Amino acid sequence: MTDAFRKIDIDAFDEDVLLESDLVDPDPRDPATVLADVKAKNTQLRSFLTKCVAGDTAGALALVLADAPYGPNVDEAKALNLASVMLILNSTKAADIPNIVRSLPQDAQDTLMKYLYKGMGVQGESDVNPSVLLSWHEKLTDVAGTGCIVRVMTDRRVV
Repeated sequence: MTDAFRKIDIDAFDEDVLLESDLVDPDPRDPATVLADVKAKNTQLRSFLTKCVAGDTAGALALVLADAPYGPNVDEAKALNLASVMLILNSTKAADIPNIVRSLPQDAQDTLMKYLYKGMGVQGESDVNPSVLLSWHEKLTDVAGTGCIVRVMTDRRVV
């Protein structure tokens, strides 16, 4: 018996196809503008992390999570923003995590959860430490509750 029928794209024959663009509004910014914004944030992030003042980690995280790139054609900006988030998460002491998470607004907590899941899904990256991601996930779930997980799983905007 042949399994050639599995290779047929049945959506090509259906006029009521649901496209990704129908579910989520694309980022209104131009991809070049998104990349420039992420690079500017990355520069500011470096200055936040080089300061030894308490609370700069929370400020750096809030900066990176604000206006996260999403949608098509911004893969380079997404990768750069993910690397920035991972840098912050890896450089934070475990005792500081709950206070940092509490200081974030709900939208930023949801975006952080998206980046945690994205980091868990990345294979072979040297800057992704699974134990750090799981620690952040635990603390974030303690503060934001399971509603944060549900909102992230149902949101179609992928960071």
